[in-house]
Amino acid sequence: MPEILKVSADYSEENVLKRAALIVISGGVIAYPTETFYGLGVDATNVQAIHKIFAVKGRNFKNPISLIIGQTEDIYPLVQDVPEAAQKLMSAFWPGALTIVFLAADNVSPLLTAGSGKIGLRVSSHPGARGIVQKLKRPLTATSANLSNQPECANAAEVIKQIGNNIDAIVDFGNTIGEKVSTVIDVTCDPPVILREGMISPQSIKEFIN
Repeated sequence: MPEILKVSADYSEENVLKRAALIVISGGVIAYPTETFYGLGVDATNVQAIHKIFAVKGRNFKNPISLIIGQTEDIYPLVQDVPEAAQKLMSAFWPGALTIVFLAADNVSPLLTAGSGKIGLRVSSHPGARGIVQKLKRPLTATSANLSNQPECANAAEVIKQIGNNIDAIVDFGNTIGEKVSTVIDVTCDPPVILREGMISPQSIKEFIN
């Protein structure tokens, strides 16, 4: 069973976030809540830890893995450039459920880009996800905490049922919204292309980039 990190009378939210960040820094794998579903997090600068994500999920290496960062400014070491459309989208929808795909900087592992040269980034609006990343001071993987091709998990019990034996800890903040995934938009082309529809509608996006 994974370690369950949950806020209680004896264990503050600050302690939960610090413990989760320590596990990640040590190369561990955590499940954590986001504004959509639970995500599967490792240190995105640790290649060995990234390999663990693929093993836990049974994921094909041809599938990229997006990242959660602590604040908008954290994109700059990870991307080659920030188009005007991306600046508008970040201003409008971050923190929130919009993953923006950029041209990846050379220091980003090809395991994360699946060899595409592109990386998906977002700033989460969930206090659990964002708090962990801010404690971590480095990007956190943001793939869903489930087996590949299985339903996303909206609470700790669902995570345990699918992958509990293969991860180190679950940051349990209760149920997430769990209705839709994040919207994914590629800003490496002009005009930007929506790769996946999700919580933020195409109509809302068009208002800011047209």
